[in-house]
Order: sequence, then C-alpha cells, then structure tokens
Amino acid sequence: MSTAFDPYELAGKRLANRIAMAPMTRSRADAAGGATATDLMATYYAQRASAGLIISEGIQPSVVGQGYPYTPGLHSAEQVESWRPVTDAVHREGGVIFAQLMHTGRIGHPSLLPDGLVPVAPSAVAAKGQVFTGQGMLDLTTPAELTEAEIARTVEDYATAARGAVAAGFDGVELHGANGYLIHQFLAPGSNRRTDGWGGSVEGRIRFAVEVATAVAEAIGGDRVGFRISPGNTYNDIAEGDDLDETYGALVARLAPLGLAYLHQLEAEGQRELVLRLRKEWPGTFVLNPFTGADVTGPEQLELVEDGTADLIAYGAMFLANPDLPARLAAGGPYNTPDTASFFGGDHRGYTDYPALG
Repeated sequence: MSTAFDPYELAGKRLANRIAMAPMTRSRADAAGGATATDLMATYYAQRASAGLIISEGIQPSVVGQGYPYTPGLHSAEQVESWRPVTDAVHREGGVIFAQLMHTGRIGHPSLLPDGLVPVAPSAVAAKGQVFTGQGMLDLTTPAELTEAEIARTVEDYATAARGAVAAGFDGVELHGANGYLIHQFLAPGSNRRTDGWGGSVEGRIRFAVEVATAVAEAIGGDRVGFRISPGNTYNDIAEGDDLDETYGALVARLAPLGLAYLHQLEAEGQRELVLRLRKEWPGTFVLNPFTGADVTGPEQLELVEDGTADLIAYGAMFLANPDLPARLAAGGPYNTPDTASFFGGDHRGYTDYPALG
C-alpha cells in the first residue's frame, strides 16, 4: 500500500512525496514591471519546495487573460526571464514546479486591461458578481464574444505561454479548466451560448479545452502538461447543468490519448462518485484537491492516497500557512493558522514569514 509520503514518478520526474501544493492566487507580482515575478515570490515558492509537486498561482497566458491586479504573466520576454529565479530557487531545494496557465475570460474588468481591451468569453454573457480593481470592487461587465479567429489566437497564446514556461525553467504547465475561468466557461452551457462548432452539444463545448490541451502538448510535450477540472463547481457564477457525467466523461476520453502528465480534479460538494469514475477512466496520474466543506484539507485526507482514490493530494491554504507542510503532516502537526487578511496582495507578511518547524 502506498502512502502520501512515498516518492512518486510523474512523467519522468521523481517527486519526493505525493503531497502537492495547489495553485493559489497571491497577487504579489510586480505590476509596475509588467506583471513580472519577483524575488519575494522566489522565496515563497522555495520555502515550499518540500512538496512533491508545486503548482504555481494562476499565470495569464495573454494580456487579455488577466482578471485580477498584481497577478503574473508568461506572455512577454520580461515575464519569462523574471520566472527563472523562481524555478531556480525551487530546483535548488529539490522541488518540482509546474506553471498554472489561467486565462480568466469573463472574470475581470476593462480597468485592469490596457489599450481599450475588454474581457472575452465564449459568449457575451456577464457573470454575476464583482471583482477587485485599482478602483475598488466593481461589477463584472459583459465580455466580448470570441470570434473563431480569436479562438484560434487564444489557443496559440496558451501554447506560446507554455513554451515560455519551459524556457523559464518550469518542469511543466497546468491548464486551468476549473473555477469558472475561460476553459470552464466553454464547458458550461450557462456561459457558453454558442451555436457554432464550439458550443451547443457536449462535443462542441469540450472542443476549446481539447484544442488548448492538444496545442500545448504539441508545443512542449504531453508529459509536461497537467489539466485541472472542477465539475459541479459553481464558483464565478458557472452553471453547468445536469450533464456533468457526459461532459467530463467525454472530455477525459478526448484528453487521455494526449499522454498528459496528470489530471487534477478540484472536487465539488457531492461529486465523489464522479471523482471515482474519472479516476478509473483516466489512464495516468490523478491529482485530487478533495472537498472538505468549510474546513481546510488536512491530515485526514492523506488516506485518499492509501485507498487509491488519488495518486497525489493537493493542499491549498494549509500549504500557504505551513511552508514545510509534508514534515508537519508526517509529525502530526502543529500547524500554523492561515491569515486570511493577507491572502491577496501585500508584502512578505502572511506570505514568506510563516515559520517552519524547528
């Protein structure tokens, strides 16, 4: 029987354990420097290099893909270069790090974008809610519907960003197809009202996700690509309807031949049956960020590796507050308490000043 503390081979990379650091937006990039990574970010990730796998915060693959202030990009030469100290720092500590590519789609605001750009989406359907901007909290606006030519350019943006990630020293990339962002918006009929080849039927709604994954796999190799999903997750006003099993079964079937490094599922409430089904149908490594309700993922979830539910377990807030989380889990604690006030934006406080054991 395997445990979460055993090493694991992930697409040719030896992971020290089966405990992953989930992607978490921290909004500490240098906005004045062009959404570049910083030395403080290098310290933050290096502190957490004892994770078997680090999945970075969401990184926008294009200018229009940015939906929040102070988030980093991978679409310029300066951004690519800025990530090299981060990946070098993680590798010096023996870690493995994938860059999560996150296009926010309709989740954003024109005030966050230059040159008169506006958020884009599969359809011109606004999400309910607000987003933080330099002008405070503002209502989400109606996005521009992507044309077929713009869809093709967006797919290429992902591939270009993936090449940039590899050039920056990342061990791979994770495509963010969850949490109500662009790829998820294409999957969900509530946000995808298209009647052309990228909408309507299940096959149409999964097409963009498959095209992005295919292009990125061709660009850097499938064994360097992970894919994150969150079936049944209503975050960011996503409405998926009652065909989750069909939609995600079809998506997994189309992704499987690409030889991707892993499938990463963020479990929504009541979706364990679907987790088990997709785990069975996925031919490779399966990463699970389990549903824990109001509680954070804790030591109790380690048994999901032991019973075979997942190959790796992803921890979010607990990794944020405990840079040496694998050691703490092995020792049974104690655990630092996450400071929610410092989750997004700020300086080193609540970011790199959480103490390690000893």
